[in-house]
Amino acid sequence: MSEKRREILFNAFDMNCVVHQSPGLWRHPDDKAATYNTLGYWTHLAKVLEKGKFDGLFLADVLGTYDVYKGTNESPLRSGAQAPVNDPFLLVSAMAAVTENLGFGVTAGTAYEHPYAFSRRLATLDHLTNGRVGWNVVTGYLPSAARNMGQEDQMEHDERYDHADEYLEVVYKLLEGSWEDDAVQNNKESGVYTDPTKVHDINHEGKYFKVPGIAITEPSPQRTPVIYQAGASSRGTKFAAENAEAVFVTCPTRDLLKAAVTKIRDAAEAAGRDRYDVKVFAMQTLITAQTTEEAQAKYEDYKSYADVEGAQVLISGWMGVDLSELNPDEPLGANVKSNAIQSSVETFQKASGDEGNPWTIRQLAEWVGVGGFGPIIVGSGAEVAEKLIDWVDYTDVDGFNLAYAITPGTFEDIVEYVVPELQARGAYKTEYAEGSLRNKLFAAGDRVKDTHRAAQFRVANRLATQA
Repeated sequence: MSEKRREILFNAFDMNCVVHQSPGLWRHPDDKAATYNTLGYWTHLAKVLEKGKFDGLFLADVLGTYDVYKGTNESPLRSGAQAPVNDPFLLVSAMAAVTENLGFGVTAGTAYEHPYAFSRRLATLDHLTNGRVGWNVVTGYLPSAARNMGQEDQMEHDERYDHADEYLEVVYKLLEGSWEDDAVQNNKESGVYTDPTKVHDINHEGKYFKVPGIAITEPSPQRTPVIYQAGASSRGTKFAAENAEAVFVTCPTRDLLKAAVTKIRDAAEAAGRDRYDVKVFAMQTLITAQTTEEAQAKYEDYKSYADVEGAQVLISGWMGVDLSELNPDEPLGANVKSNAIQSSVETFQKASGDEGNPWTIRQLAEWVGVGGFGPIIVGSGAEVAEKLIDWVDYTDVDGFNLAYAITPGTFEDIVEYVVPELQARGAYKTEYAEGSLRNKLFAAGDRVKDTHRAAQFRVANRLATQA
């Protein structure tokens, strides 16, 4: 009997804006991205993804504009490169109302919102979705956001993670360590809704935050939503090893992805966790159709709409480097210093063509034009399925964050052509698991595992320490 095949996980990768990862494709006649500010777009997408048994919808976000390129807002506004952009949190309730199993990974930064108020927003969504929420923790990378929040610039890269460490500690204390599981009595006869002896001050006082009191939300199904994280720098990897349950990486080749996955699993193990306590999702764009020829024709059609300047806007923001000041026909080079997403700089520096030559800045921009800076697979559903299985077998990655060329068409194609082929090969679920997003991902209950950093802040552990 053959060994059971590992099931591949899928997240759809989207953002509450017109141009997420494919600048220029909003002009395609089949693209609906410009309807991002309607509930109908999001509820339709959620139902498409649940039909395809996607594990989640991963919602990116930024609080600022990509004005690194040429130092102005002209290019991001003209190209629509993640501007305008709306709040991702407000989308989730509507999508949860039309689905039963789809998870929602929502991006929110630690730099500009106090953890006391933010923890309430997290808990509220976890209640309203019956435990289907994850939080993608980001530290921020756009200087424009810092300026508009009253700061001269963002903190230095590593200090942003030090600040985020304490931010999460506050969130963990509020969501895990304030209310006991049976604090809510809801007793109409006694007149007691919540037993005050079972609700505890967190008494947090640190370098960045002072939060003495109680959480103002009762425990939600997961208490702490599933923690996502996308940093792949050395400091980001350490942060992920201690906090993340799902990590999002972007690697242009199988070999780079294999190395990245191994690095994350090694770091989790060094932090006292199991190597597979972290699900690793790799960014990927799939262009598919009934046949190879039809898929290739789609890809060529999409490329004709790509906006190279819009791509340079995005790359400049991701790297913190103004590409307009560099020669577009030269490689990026090894001396670029970044206070933005350091792993993006490393990825772009390593990117190369089929002949092994480093890509020029112009080639990088053309690559990003369709699907962003993740790799692209073009082919029939069967061909795409086989390649995804090969990547999983070779790299040990758990699944993919699937960016789109056009929306929702790219996702509809994946559901129609790729998912059935993966299912036929035993490499994709045919039914959802029960319970919360965390239980669906790990089959180990709704709450964080005992080895996770948040567990040390549980009520029982805190009371035992104080005794």
